[in-house]
Amino acid sequence: MRKDMRSTCPINLSLEIFGDRWTLLVLRDVIFTGARHFRELLNGPERISSNILADRLAQLVEHGLLTKAEDPSHRQKVVYSLTEQAIQLVPVFVQLGAWGTRYLPVGDEYAARGEVLATGGPAAVAAFMDELREAHLGPGTRRQPAPAGPAIAAQMQAAYTAALDRAGGRRPASR
Repeated sequence: MRKDMRSTCPINLSLEIFGDRWTLLVLRDVIFTGARHFRELLNGPERISSNILADRLAQLVEHGLLTKAEDPSHRQKVVYSLTEQAIQLVPVFVQLGAWGTRYLPVGDEYAARGEVLATGGPAAVAAFMDELREAHLGPGTRRQPAPAGPAIAAQMQAAYTAALDRAGGRRPASR
């Protein structure tokens, strides 16, 4: 155990990783919007500063939630990928989003993606996690065959776009 940890309580240890304002938002953007590069993450709606983002990305890599690799399409870029450990957080994000949608004044466009998962139930969550595995961990990492029909990520993006259109086309930065 690191000396700066307060206790070995699982909630405390989890908060040591996720207990700041930005870490879950960085993971949210990688998981739900497909952001994989620093610049994409920097352009999120909450406007994280570049030094904080760099620190949170380094922490997520250090804790084994993201991996960092050179981007083959551009020598000066890196690409961040989820690990299985991070993919296992998807049900937590779904529940957190469902709670926020129920009790807080959430914008429809932000609720739209989570509603696809919430209404699709455990099968939709599992299918989305498999899509993330394939996108971030590589071919052959799915646990179940891909279901027939549009991908869950595509359904989530369509719901998001439809919510934006209903709201009069206002589009948050790169979401």
